[in-house]
Amino acid sequence: MAGRQRQSRRRAAGRVLLPALLLCLWCRAAAERIRYAIPEELGRGSLVGPLARDLGLSPADLPARKLRLGAEKQYFSVSGESGNLYVSERLDREEMCGESASCSVSFEALVQNPLNVFHVEVAIQDVNDNSPAFSKAALDLEITEWTLPGARFPLEMARDADVGSNSLLTYQLTSNPSFALAVRESPDGSKQPELVLERALDREKQSSFVLVLTAVDGGDPVRSGTVQVRVNVTDANDNAPVFGKSVYEARVRENLPAGSLVLRVRATDADAGSNGRVSYSFGNVADGVRALFAVDSNSGEVRTAGPLDFEEKSKYSFSLEARDGGGLTGHCKVQIDLLDENDNAPEITVLSVSSPVPEDAPTGTVVALVKVRDPDSGENGQVSCELSGEAPLSIVASSGGSYKVVTASALDRELAAEHRVTVVARDRGSPALSSRAALVLEVSDVNDNAPVFEEAAYSAYVAENNAAGAPVVRVRARDADAGANGRVSYWLAGGSAGASPYVSVEAETGALFAQRSFDYEQCREFAVAVRAQDGGSPARSSTATVRVFVLDRNDNAPRVLWPAAGAGAGAGAGAGAAPFEVVPRSAEAGYLVAKVVAVDADAGRNAWLSYELVQAPEPALFRVGLHSGEVRTARAVSERDAAKQRLVAVVKDHGQPALSATATLHVVLAESLQEALPELSERAAGADSPAELQFYLVLALALLSALFLLSVALAAVARVRRAGPPAVLRCLGAQRFSVAGAAAFPADFCEGTLPYSYNLCVAPGRAAAEGPWLPPPPPPPPPLPSLPAEELLGGEPCGKRSPSSSAGAGEPPADPGATQVCKPALSRCSPRAPLNRRPFPPVFPRVA
Repeated sequence: MAGRQRQSRRRAAGRVLLPALLLCLWCRAAAERIRYAIPEELGRGSLVGPLARDLGLSPADLPARKLRLGAEKQYFSVSGESGNLYVSERLDREEMCGESASCSVSFEALVQNPLNVFHVEVAIQDVNDNSPAFSKAALDLEITEWTLPGARFPLEMARDADVGSNSLLTYQLTSNPSFALAVRESPDGSKQPELVLERALDREKQSSFVLVLTAVDGGDPVRSGTVQVRVNVTDANDNAPVFGKSVYEARVRENLPAGSLVLRVRATDADAGSNGRVSYSFGNVADGVRALFAVDSNSGEVRTAGPLDFEEKSKYSFSLEARDGGGLTGHCKVQIDLLDENDNAPEITVLSVSSPVPEDAPTGTVVALVKVRDPDSGENGQVSCELSGEAPLSIVASSGGSYKVVTASALDRELAAEHRVTVVARDRGSPALSSRAALVLEVSDVNDNAPVFEEAAYSAYVAENNAAGAPVVRVRARDADAGANGRVSYWLAGGSAGASPYVSVEAETGALFAQRSFDYEQCREFAVAVRAQDGGSPARSSTATVRVFVLDRNDNAPRVLWPAAGAGAGAGAGAGAAPFEVVPRSAEAGYLVAKVVAVDADAGRNAWLSYELVQAPEPALFRVGLHSGEVRTARAVSERDAAKQRLVAVVKDHGQPALSATATLHVVLAESLQEALPELSERAAGADSPAELQFYLVLALALLSALFLLSVALAAVARVRRAGPPAVLRCLGAQRFSVAGAAAFPADFCEGTLPYSYNLCVAPGRAAAEGPWLPPPPPPPPPLPSLPAEELLGGEPCGKRSPSSSAGAGEPPADPGATQVCKPALSRCSPRAPLNRRPFPPVFPRVA
């Protein structure tokens, strides 16, 4: 028995996925069944199988995965430490499954984190714990003494509640020379024992016989049951009742009211009188059959005696017996099939709900397990499930009538913290029946929202010279998450260069405070980045830019850039250092004397400057532009005006209160600088300033440098004119080559201008190289000898060249008596070298 149990477990384990694959493919594992097989009648606490190991769970994973069973009736239990499956209640196969050939208990194993369901089936194997039994203690038969040998008399069949080989019965009869036992096999496979008469009976010799019929099953060890067969030998009744059919079949609907006719059996007996009167009764049937059906002993009608339920049992088979008045019997078999009606609504069982579920759960996460069962069969038992209600959930069918409620889209706790749906199960019967079950799913918060500032950028305006610690601005960020995930704190996250020391932020409120006094002239604006960070893990943050604008205050007086930076508010201290301007006495009204240049470090109205002349020897002579600062003559300068004028102008801004500065300007009335020098020297004798002395030194140095450069330039020009043009320039003069194509020589080539002798060497290929515009040269002639110039030119003296000798070729000379030098030379040279095709290059340098 133990060996068969182990083999069954191995076969069941072979149909299960490998544990490693179970860990990786939960969905596929959920569709598989974990199967075990155990014999019935195991004691409580008996091991069924290592459920956790077969599911791919290690003992260390069990506390977190929370393995448990989801069966309605707990025949089994699972250990929380080892994960083994144990028997928790007595298992009686006959009580659980009746006469069904197979018997199994199915339930669900649930695990958490993540939520999943596995279908487990435990097959209950039959053991031979029931003996064959007869419905009566004794069987009475009446056989006439005229019955011929070979006659057969059916006997009652024994019943064995076991199944399989344990219910296969064989019959044995005690030895008797008058009777033998025969077994007739019915169409349904059952064996009908029959008593066979071996020899003729003689009532006078023996009027009765007592035999023992034994039924033996095929179990190991075997079990048996016995019944007495009492035979009475009579005189006349020689025909037993005979049914019209050996098997009567009927199909009726369940839920028939009590007393409804199911079928009618009929048996006939050829005898007459009381021996031919037949009565009907149940044979050896179970008590449950007698409770549901009744047979009329006279008519043979089989009627319902109790409620028929297809879900409890869909088929009934029992035997009926017909007995005549003489004690002879006949047997038939009745088979009743029940037809299902849609009388059961689907049953919804919520196995597990994972609530709350985190809002970042991926799509397809299992949040609930539901089992739907409809006891009806066919279309009446086919169930479809759906979810009713607005929620991002869907229901997916699994195996074994289980359904998974999964997330159909992303969850968002900020939109809905709770989802309420209804599971609706509806069968396909007519009319359809349905049932409902409510599900409540809470969504837990995760840190999926970063803080969001009310404004992306903040602007703050702070007047300069503020006190340290003064409030600047308050930023506010909101986080849609809950709890610590929505608690926001603030930090400085940088900003423009050098901005960090200016402000600080309060972590809880987001208020920014000035760390120091601001100065508009040093920093007019700056920006800082404020980071808002929540308390989640990991933390999320966002930043906002705070731009602080420093507002100007009139805390800077105007500063005079010209004249004289030293001329400040006090006129006396800077009077000696003030610059001067020379104004010609011929200046008309409106003459620009100078311009007072001043700046104010403030901004806006605080930097708007106005100019006013506050001190002048002759107020009517000069005026200053109110906004330009230009000092001009108000009238024409006259001879009566003093040569030296000292002007004091005040520069004032428009701030509240207004601040001002003064500028001092000295004016000299003179037509030129030389005329003004006496006035300046008088000033120098009195109290010359270092600036005036420096100006004069620079002016004198510039004049001396200009005179020196002019002298050098004049000397260079004179020297060039005395030297005359260079020889190269003279050689490059006009008419160096013959216009008519004949060879030409320099016009001054004669004895008067060339007191030295020259040797002329003609290179045949050089002219072509130096004259790219000439046609390609002919083959080179034989080399020419080196000849003196006089011989090449014919040795004839040349007269003094006329002034017109520099004319071009082809023009007659001005002096008719002058001798032409080139013609004899050309006539002598032409046979050897065609000079008219190859002009000579200028190879006559002047030799000193």
